Amino acid sequence: MFNPISSHVVVNNTKLHYYRTGGDKPPLVLAHGITDDGMCWAPVAEVFANDFDVVMLDARGHGKSDAPEDGYTLQNLGAELAGVAQALKLNQPIILGHSMGAITALVAAGLYPSMPRAILLEDPPPFWMSPEATSRNADFKVGFVAWVNAIKRKTRGELLSECQNQNPAWSEAEFEPWVNSKQRVSPKVTALIDPADMTSIDLPNLFKKITCPALFISAETNRGAASREKDIAQLKTYIPHMQVNHIADAGHSIRREQFVKYLESTQNFLKGLQHGH
Repeated sequence: MFNPISSHVVVNNTKLHYYRTGGDKPPLVLAHGITDDGMCWAPVAEVFANDFDVVMLDARGHGKSDAPEDGYTLQNLGAELAGVAQALKLNQPIILGHSMGAITALVAAGLYPSMPRAILLEDPPPFWMSPEATSRNADFKVGFVAWVNAIKRKTRGELLSECQNQNPAWSEAEFEPWVNSKQRVSPKVTALIDPADMTSIDLPNLFKKITCPALFISAETNRGAASREKDIAQLKTYIPHMQVNHIADAGHSIRREQFVKYLESTQNFLKGLQHGH
């Protein structure tokens, strides 16, 4: 039975909750996507716990972490992830992030280049492509806010059947954490769809500071992946050493739709790190 400890630290005056598998192993921090939370990583964390001390963070406004009125910015996400790593004395953690969590990993690695051992990015939204990305996000944001408001009105049973119907490729283990995360999330997190500091933080220059090994796990845009080939090519101009691994027959939630291929992709990359690549 997968039973990580549940605890919290205070970073940036915000109580940030996390789950941790522990053990004297290299640290691996898992950063979830918007409206998910740490336990949404359970199927992946259970596998990685054999080789890593896995920390599954609840970002601000998500899971069991505080949901302050404001501060939903890229800078805060990156600084808070780094702050949790520091508070837990994680020495050069590997960071694996999905969507918003992948952007968080990128920002943290740019702000604190010596902090991560490596970053693995599961289909981040292409925030580095502004202003085009910003204008594209206007309609998306309206729809997203409406969706979050709608899930807050639904019962647990309604959320579960909706998720099962819409995601036939997911394993049974994915549904309960997904439903729990939706019941816990604060509607305030919708500010992260168009973060206040998206242009002021200057992502291109920030990402050029990333020195650690990096892996971009991409998927099919026609199945809902956020980043297109040209977005990934642009990111690679800022992080030339970034590897890209495309997983076919998957959309935005790559690990949930192609679990075996996803594990293979991430584990191969991590094995390469051990051999000094």
